Amino acid sequence: MMRVLPHQRALKLKPVNSDLENPAMPGLLNRVFPALFGDERHYSLEHRLFNTVSLLNGAANTGGALGALIFASHKFLLLLHLGTGLLFLAFYYLSRFRNAFRRLYWPFVLLTLAFVFVNALENAGTLGGAHYYLIPALVIAVVLSDKVRTTLPALALFVVATGALLLVEQFRPGWIAPYADPRERFFDISANLFFVQVFTGILVMVLARNLNQERGKSDRLLRNVLPESIARELKENDRVTPLDYESASVLFTDFVDFTRVAERLTPQELIEEMDGCFGHFDRIAKRHKLEKIKTIGDSYMAAGGVPLPNRTHAVDCVLAALEIQRLMAEMMARNVPADRPHWQLRIGINSGGVVAGVIGREKFAYDVWGDTVNTASRLESSGEANQINISQATYARVKDFFVCEYRGRVAAKNKGEIDMYFVKGLRPELSQAGDGHSPNERFFELYARMAREPATAPV
Repeated sequence: MMRVLPHQRALKLKPVNSDLENPAMPGLLNRVFPALFGDERHYSLEHRLFNTVSLLNGAANTGGALGALIFASHKFLLLLHLGTGLLFLAFYYLSRFRNAFRRLYWPFVLLTLAFVFVNALENAGTLGGAHYYLIPALVIAVVLSDKVRTTLPALALFVVATGALLLVEQFRPGWIAPYADPRERFFDISANLFFVQVFTGILVMVLARNLNQERGKSDRLLRNVLPESIARELKENDRVTPLDYESASVLFTDFVDFTRVAERLTPQELIEEMDGCFGHFDRIAKRHKLEKIKTIGDSYMAAGGVPLPNRTHAVDCVLAALEIQRLMAEMMARNVPADRPHWQLRIGINSGGVVAGVIGREKFAYDVWGDTVNTASRLESSGEANQINISQATYARVKDFFVCEYRGRVAAKNKGEIDMYFVKGLRPELSQAGDGHSPNERFFELYARMAREPATAPV
């Protein structure tokens, strides 16, 4: 097994939401929130918020019904809280477990508004504290609305309801139930004010949490498409400046006889095989500081020394190529005895100057261009199955680390004759027990010395 290099150890970061990194309570919340309100991977932000608010309203109103039991004269409030609480819980059930979220928006808004309006009439109007709920209720209606044609009618409805409450208090004061005594008014206003603050705080906390989840999801998707430094520049400046790198390495892989092997697989099996292989390639590239550029059909392209320049890019590319080579050999060893289709791979690597940047406006893609890239592609196509074919430029950078076999000058399409080398493995004195696969301490010393050399900054 290949030893983990120092830079690879540094890249082993903990996941952002891991229970090991967070205290016990956040870890518990990370399990409870998706169970109650819906998993962020399958439920939209508005859907999760609707589930949250309907459950909170249901719990709050049924709890309010229990509070109304204290006052024997408030049987209507008891029925109002209990009835609306059960309806809110029904909304939660239908939304969370029956996916009826969209159809429930207006029934939810109307029920919320009706409850707050009637509750205010039964609690001394603006002299009480029930009308405080109009503010968070309006915020909920606006947040849950996903279109302007829904938001504006909801806003108008709350304005009309607020105006109606004020008009009733001014011209029909007999419709408003007064408090029995100042003590009752004090406790009711205090309880309402306190609960509105708590309810609003919970709402803001849940909203912030869900927004952070959505932002994290978007950031992860962007980082999957672009290198982290490039994604950060794109978010900050809305554009990425192309950079000229004096020294980088480009790796290409390609499956040999792809069409012939693919004919033995169903389309589903072919996609699964390709996804499995490229998924392994991605992990290998990341371990060796390479940036995956793209896949082109059955070809895979990665680069070292971009977007962060370094001096070890050529060695990193060869180490990755050797690991890919061993991976394909292991797959072949399993598939050949079972008479299953198996892949053979050509790998080509070239080093030199490249230009790197982001192309596209609707769908971003990080790419590299230049003669170095074209030559790397020709090295792959001019190679042989199960071999790593490198150029003279790459050989000059890795010859102290790897055993290379000179092939001579080989004709490459549109490039004429190019000096090429096959990489056979690590130098015996740099590998454990001379096996040519596992780097030893001497290798790490040479690698660290190379890494400390200043890299040329891109322009």
